[in-house]
This record gives sequence, structure tokens and C-alpha cells, in this order.
Amino acid sequence: MISWPPPFLPAIPGDGAALRLHDTSTGEQREVVPATGDVARLYVCGITPYDATHLGHAATYVAFDLVNRVLRDNGHEVHYTQNVTDVDDPLLERAARDGVDWQDLAVAEADLFREDMTALQVIPPRDYVGVVEAMGTIGELVRRTVASGAAYELENDDADGPDLYLDVAKVPGFGDVSGWTREQMLEVYADRGGDPDRVGKRDALDPLLWRAARDGEPSWELDGLPAGRPGWHVECAAIALDRTGVPLDVNGGGSDLVFPHHEMTVAHARALGVDDYARLQAHAGMVGLDGHKMSKSRGNLVLVSALRRDGVDPMAIRLELLAQHYRKDWDHTPELLAQAQARLEQWREALSVNAAPSADATVTAIREALADDLDAPAALRAVDAWAEQTLAANRDESAVGSGDLDPAAPGVLARALDALLGLRI
Repeated sequence: MISWPPPFLPAIPGDGAALRLHDTSTGEQREVVPATGDVARLYVCGITPYDATHLGHAATYVAFDLVNRVLRDNGHEVHYTQNVTDVDDPLLERAARDGVDWQDLAVAEADLFREDMTALQVIPPRDYVGVVEAMGTIGELVRRTVASGAAYELENDDADGPDLYLDVAKVPGFGDVSGWTREQMLEVYADRGGDPDRVGKRDALDPLLWRAARDGEPSWELDGLPAGRPGWHVECAAIALDRTGVPLDVNGGGSDLVFPHHEMTVAHARALGVDDYARLQAHAGMVGLDGHKMSKSRGNLVLVSALRRDGVDPMAIRLELLAQHYRKDWDHTPELLAQAQARLEQWREALSVNAAPSADATVTAIREALADDLDAPAALRAVDAWAEQTLAANRDESAVGSGDLDPAAPGVLARALDALLGLRI
């Protein structure tokens, strides 16, 4: 698939600070040290394109855009991969509900997602891979899993052949990613795409590996497999192993993916003997509206595209997202967006002056805040302080003429905001 145009990243003076991220699996903050040396491997789970980008999506992709930017500021090349689940039950159900072709729906929503990411200044992935285009790669992983003995068949009267399931009992370390108990897993599994009550499964937690063809559903005929399509979790394992390589330095997504998706993705890789799939698992918090998680099923969505159509500056949207710590669950409100718009206006005013206090300490503060588990709110507060000082100094005629202000400072800080925070002021 084609991603979106990359934003220009201006050079800024000084040195970056080593990135430390909260690792979901250990509960500890750990330094991100690329396993391959200069190239950092970043994989972030992508969208299922059956509806437009909401603020919850945007918050996740902006968070990992910061990871990308900090790693680049430290001199690393970043191999960023993102998938697109362009064939899946929710997509097929939405297409049937609306009376449209599922492929047309996927293309239209993926196009809108690209526009939103471009507007929000998100650096695109090097590999942007749809499930449909990766079907051969996924099929090969499924065949290898069957050959390993870690999969089993389950007959279904509604299908043209057997469904295939991964046997989690044969996966070493199952549960290590989330650290959840079996009871915690079963509590959410059905609501997050699992089928714990499927009759005949060896274990209620066994994930679907390959779904045999049903009437009216798209399917693929691959050597050695019944006609069908992949389960959800196997796709990311296949794409990451094929396109990015392992170990991933950071595997990321929203916190709702900790279980089952990332737990099961790692399980698929371990079933093939891949012991070191990801060195660090990082997850962004959920964005809600009126006390409920923002989700397509609930319909309580604040869409990035709708905000843009209403004339909201994309940089104000990004500022609202950055004002919340990426791991925190929070609710969007009109007041938060208004605060972001006011902050943007103040920064623009401060950056438009002819001279300002030195920006060096502020740039350092931004770097140090982002390096500390992406503490973007602290970075924004550092810029607030500079902006207030700058505006106060420019109201003081004696300060303006004293030579204490630096004509280069506004430009230095503007470039730092662009490169490090993705804010093109």
C-alpha cells in the first residue's frame, strides 16, 4: 500500500537524549537501544478501515510518532512498519450494512486516514502493508505453524473446510506480554474479537489462525490451506517478521491491544521458535467521550476529518493530544480543544517576534521531557514558559533594546517544535 507524504524534519542544534519508555510486559521504564545498532525497528498496529480516524486513533499514532522523532533525533534510522487490516469481520459487516463493496469501503477509509495523518504531521511508515497484499506471506506463516504441530483443525458445517486454531498450550511463555491471569483474559476475550465459547476448541483462549471460506465472504486459495482468510493476530506476526525483522525494538499500539492482540501476535511468533519478537511493548491510553471509551461500536466518535472540516487547525488537534500523557486514559472535551487553540495562538505570537530570550534551554527541556517516557505535557510547559517570557520581554521596550534578546531564538525554537513535537507553527 502507499502511505502518505513524509513531513520535512528540520535540523536543530544540540544532541538528543536517549529514549526511555514504559515496557508493558515488565512494568518498568527501559531505554530503547536498537538491537541492530543504528536502525531502530518500530512496529505499530494499524487501522481496520471501516470508519474514519477518531481522536483515539490519532492519539496512538501521534504518540508513536514521538517515538519515531526522538529516535531520529538520537541519530537512528527508523524502520517503521504499520499494517492495515483491510479484510476482517467488522469491515465486512459495515460494508454489508451500508450496501457497499467491502474493498471500496476499505480504500475510501484508508485514503481518509492518510489525509488525517498528513494533516497531523505524522511521519509515515517505511512499510505500510495491507493484509490483502500480504496474503501470501501470511499463508506461509500459517503453513509453517501447522507443520510445527502448534495448530489444529476444527470442522465447521458452514464452511468449505476446517478452521485452523493456534494451540496456546504449545506456546512457551504465553501470558508474558500482558502479565494477565487467565481469568482476566477470559473476561475480555469475547468482546475483543475472540471466540472462547467455540465448541471443540482445545482451550477457550486458542486464537483463530485461518478461517475457512464461508458463503458470501472473501477468501483466498493458498497452497496447503483450505480456501479462506487469516485470523486477526497472525497478520501482524507475519508482516513484522517479513518486512521489519525481529527483534522489534518497540512494538506499539493502543492499550486495548495488550490482550488479546499483542499477546497472541507474540504467541504466533513463538510457535515458530521466535523467542525474541519484541524487546519492548509500549501502549497508549484510551481516549473517551462522556465517560466512555471512544469506539466505532458505541458510536461516540470525534473524527479528525470532521474537526478539520469545521475549520479546526490540525496543529491544535495535535496540541490537544500532546497535552495528555500518552499512557493516560482521558476524555476529550471542547474545553481541552479550546485550551489547545489558545496555546497555539500564544506560541505563534511569541514565535513571530524579531528577538527573544535564548531558546537553548527550552530545546534541551523538550528533549529531556520526551526522553522521559514521552512526557509531552512537560515539554509543552517548557515552551509555555519561553513564550510567556518572550512576550513579556517584547512588551518591555528597555529589554528589546538591551541586546539581551536573541534574533535567532524564535527560529531555533520553531524548528525544534517541528522536528521533535511535530508542530509546524
